[in-house]
Amino acid sequence: MQITDRQQGLTITPIWRLAFRPFFLFGMGFAALAVPLWVLALNGYLADFTPASGWLNWHQHELIFGFALAIISGFLLTAVQAWTGQPSLSGQPLLSLFAIWLVARGAWLLNAPLVWLVALDSLFMLALLLQMSLLLISAKQRRNYPVLLILLLLLVANSSFMWGISHDQPALVQQSSYAGLWLIAAMITLIGGRVIPFFTQRGLALTQALPRSAGLDNALLILTLGLGLLYLSGIAAVLGRYLALIWLLLAVGHGYRLARWYRSAIWRVPLLWSLQVAYGWLVIACGLFALWQVGWMASPSSAVHAFTVGAMSNMILAMVARVSLGHTGRPLQLGRLTLVSLVLFNLAVIARVLVIHWDYAIGLWLASALWLLALGLWFIQYLPILTRARVDGHPG
Repeated sequence: MQITDRQQGLTITPIWRLAFRPFFLFGMGFAALAVPLWVLALNGYLADFTPASGWLNWHQHELIFGFALAIISGFLLTAVQAWTGQPSLSGQPLLSLFAIWLVARGAWLLNAPLVWLVALDSLFMLALLLQMSLLLISAKQRRNYPVLLILLLLLVANSSFMWGISHDQPALVQQSSYAGLWLIAAMITLIGGRVIPFFTQRGLALTQALPRSAGLDNALLILTLGLGLLYLSGIAAVLGRYLALIWLLLAVGHGYRLARWYRSAIWRVPLLWSLQVAYGWLVIACGLFALWQVGWMASPSSAVHAFTVGAMSNMILAMVARVSLGHTGRPLQLGRLTLVSLVLFNLAVIARVLVIHWDYAIGLWLASALWLLALGLWFIQYLPILTRARVDGHPG
């Protein structure tokens, strides 16, 4: 008797059936531990334990190229099936790719030699880029080719970061991390610009699609990619206050885009308001970066964390909740724990961006505690969802 693809898929352990399962689960688990570890180290509690290249470099690298890239990988390797109509990684190939990511995280934390860190991170990113390229190019999915460009530039940014570490160039490390941030912002701009208005229309049962402008979408993507390239090339360091103009344009453009998507009814649907609030933090982050660049803020810290915690991590929390429900055959309705998690997470952003200016220690510890509690609640709710078979019997 011939074994069908469906039957073969059902023989795979559920967590290895699609990429969103392991990368969402372990990526979020890693993030839940990484921030408290950083705060403990920052306050001198881990003086006898140091990861590769020191705690600051570890914190910058791992929240971008460890945590965020894991979630992006899980999302892209899952979404590409719908984009192309072709099967993506599952089973042993998926396990192998995930193992590279996991070993890389352990190698960074356990202070492995730099050559191993470079090899592991590069191997993971190259494998991800190759898999996405094979599927998108074979299906002639030109609409999604910008995804390949962003992944390629993230690989370059990671290599630049590692070069800065190995050659003791802290300025290069810093600008490489900023490049990584804005390349992830480009991914949010690209994917968020598609899914947020679509999800909003579907979630509110609107008869007409929400307004979109291809010109605005392309301009925001080009500007955001441009920021990443300016940091990668080092040009950003010499532009001074002129760089504020790009951030100002991004703040206005993203704000206008969000205003066109907004409908007051989203507040009745957590899966919708969570996405739009996360996008709102992107608007705030761009505005804060503009203020810092013209000298109205002494430090870029609030701007950085408005993006990393407010926009990037908030968007991740909202998207992994929705994708995990949808791809396991469950209704698109958040459980109470996840709803509380989303609220706590936004309180963490407020603590890290605002409260910290009133009292640094209180703001930092409060943000870390809220982050850990929010992700802990998420983990409790989604561990069984991500490790068990779909409720509808589908092999995904």
